[in-house]
Amino acid sequence: MLIDTHCHLDYDKFDADRADVLLRARQAGVEHILIPATSLENSRSVIALAESAPMLSAAVGVHPTEARTWMETSRPEEQLQQLARSHRCVLAVGEIGLDYYWDRDPHELQRDVLQQQLGLAAELRLPVILHFREKGDAPDGPCAADLLEILRAWVDGLSSRDDPLANRPGVLHSFSGSLATARRAIELGFLLGVTGPVTYRKERQDLIAALPLASLLVETDGPFLSPQPWRGKRNEPAYVRLIADKIALLHQISPAQVAAVTTENAIQLFHW
Repeated sequence: MLIDTHCHLDYDKFDADRADVLLRARQAGVEHILIPATSLENSRSVIALAESAPMLSAAVGVHPTEARTWMETSRPEEQLQQLARSHRCVLAVGEIGLDYYWDRDPHELQRDVLQQQLGLAAELRLPVILHFREKGDAPDGPCAADLLEILRAWVDGLSSRDDPLANRPGVLHSFSGSLATARRAIELGFLLGVTGPVTYRKERQDLIAALPLASLLVETDGPFLSPQPWRGKRNEPAYVRLIADKIALLHQISPAQVAAVTTENAIQLFHW
């Protein structure tokens, strides 16, 4: 069994054959797919899709490149809270975080919106799905530093209240940072999502080989980041098996072991 812990299945690139995509996923051994949101409006559509099939779940949240819409919306936190509490398919708050690559919104605004959504996650007792991207796609830099500082304060606050969420705070999805950032995130209790580039990027392979399997999740981030041999084409949940197979080679274990451990990691994080 495999779980695709991050796929934008609601995107229009899946409109023509979404039912077939789910069928191929099941045939590949994928039993569950989590669909993250990127905006308040998108959170509603993600929930509607997740409620259409038992193998789907949702996350609600506002992506850092949409931070300005958070400030332009009336009581966005209350709206997301209502959505999460009204729909059992919602298992996380995300996709939230920081993005210094596109520079669409001021970094200070992004940090403020992230902290508000972390507060929401604490109220809901839901883990978070985190995005972070450096300028120029550098492996390390101010984005990672700012994110880790915010996350450390948040987890410390959870721990001081003996909140069980401190033991399963979330995942840094499609992790592309440095080994040092990965280790600091793991120390805080976060898992790391592994995506298609691990099948063709040497630096990503070296990183994943150096990390414990107990800290990893597999995800496609479909329709983006297709693994080999589908690089450059639309990604879909069935291809998560190729990512698991590559992790198995890097860790010199069987694909079945990777599937078992990453699935258990996902179950423990999202409380499926």
